[in-house]
Amino acid sequence: MSGSRYTKMSSQVIEKMENELAFKGSCQDLPLSSSYEAAMEALSSLITRQKRGDRTPVGGKFGKLERMSIYLRILGLEEKISGLKVIHVAGTKGKGSTCAFCEAILRECGFRTGLFTSPHLIDVSERFRLDGLDVSEDKFLIYFWDCWSQLKENVSEDLPMPPLFQFLTILAFKIFISEQVDVAIIEVGLGGKKDSTNVIKEPVVCGITSLGLDHMEALGNTLGEIASHKAGIFKPQIPAFTVPQLSEAMDVLEETAGGLMVPLQVAVPLDIQRWGGDTLSLSGDHQLVNAGLAVSLCKCWLQRTGNWEKLLEKKQDEVAAGLELPPAFVRGLSTARLSGRAQIVHDTPLMFNGSADTSENSGELTFYLDGAHSPESMEACARWFSGATKANKTSTPLSSPPSTSFNVLNMKSFWGNGCLNYENDCVQSSNKMSKQGPISQRLCLSLACQRIIKSLLVLRLLHQISLLLGTCRGSITSKGFGRRLYMGKMFPWTKVPRWTV
Repeated sequence: MSGSRYTKMSSQVIEKMENELAFKGSCQDLPLSSSYEAAMEALSSLITRQKRGDRTPVGGKFGKLERMSIYLRILGLEEKISGLKVIHVAGTKGKGSTCAFCEAILRECGFRTGLFTSPHLIDVSERFRLDGLDVSEDKFLIYFWDCWSQLKENVSEDLPMPPLFQFLTILAFKIFISEQVDVAIIEVGLGGKKDSTNVIKEPVVCGITSLGLDHMEALGNTLGEIASHKAGIFKPQIPAFTVPQLSEAMDVLEETAGGLMVPLQVAVPLDIQRWGGDTLSLSGDHQLVNAGLAVSLCKCWLQRTGNWEKLLEKKQDEVAAGLELPPAFVRGLSTARLSGRAQIVHDTPLMFNGSADTSENSGELTFYLDGAHSPESMEACARWFSGATKANKTSTPLSSPPSTSFNVLNMKSFWGNGCLNYENDCVQSSNKMSKQGPISQRLCLSLACQRIIKSLLVLRLLHQISLLLGTCRGSITSKGFGRRLYMGKMFPWTKVPRWTV
């Protein structure tokens, strides 16, 4: 018995090594035309709508989800999707945060995770995570061009190329199936009922985050109409969880669930006093609601996949201590990351020839960034901002980064997240981590949308370069999903947002 087990393990290791070598070889065989920039240009060609609310039809004779199924069939993915153990999440606010919490929790439980979210802030690869990390450029290119070439070969008047989000959803399924993830956490793009992700027939569990009035041009003018779209991800007899909702929305969710015999439960917000950790990694008291939903979704996923009892076997000491959550859950809630959500960014002086810029134009500012875009989320953002600024007055400023010679690629900002504490109304900053890309010289709380966050990245870069050289040389170009910024011949390439400056 023991010998056969080790023989099986050895063969698995050898097979994994062979697959990795084959993968690296395929990366080296990529033609120059298959570069990342070419992929971004190809993606940009799929942008069919120029503004929000534009309902211009894609073309062809098939409906959206029918077209999605055909694309998956062309790629040989339609039947394989049923093998993914999916957590499917819809909602107006908190979808991304809830998905990020779920991914971190299940990764800490020892599972290979895949996470698909939108939108991205800087690079499109942010939408696809494997084991908590953005998909590598090599893997992205392999899977991208595989999908692109097969779909291009089958384009017809009745079946055009998929629009941008539909293609990215297809790519997510391709990546997660090929990488053999244990769990795929899929965030709905828009609505639910007609969303491209809703080709998932049998998820393990579904979740609905807080609902509000948003995307009304597509989803309807009332909370009930919007809730009907969100509840469209419910599948017959598949468990579902939601958070406390206004009665207009909850009535629709319950009615839809009842018609499909879906056991719908309301997840209790996380009790910060009893959960067994110090702070959530995503800040703001509203994240307690998202974290509570994530805990319920993960527990249900573990139960339905036969892994909950195994996890409890390792939790005897914690049960005796009266703690409610397994340590893996606590670690996940403490380490989940999602940029641009109630995020605190500490500016640091620019380094030039080993010395920090200490002129009056240099930074040492604190930026409070959030992508709130609905009345309810703006209120939550304002509460977080108020608590965070109070805490910041008594916090110790960050130290400067290590001295290095000037290089655009070496300019870094320190990004930290905290969690609002109900008792003392303060924010305790978590471990600070460096994030590529310089930040704006202005103190700004972004409430309108995440475009402000993107613009800050570029403005800071231009400002610092102009201070050093007296003027900005060269030109700035950024098309569609391109991610490179080139400053004449004097500076190296660096990542920038996908939109045109």
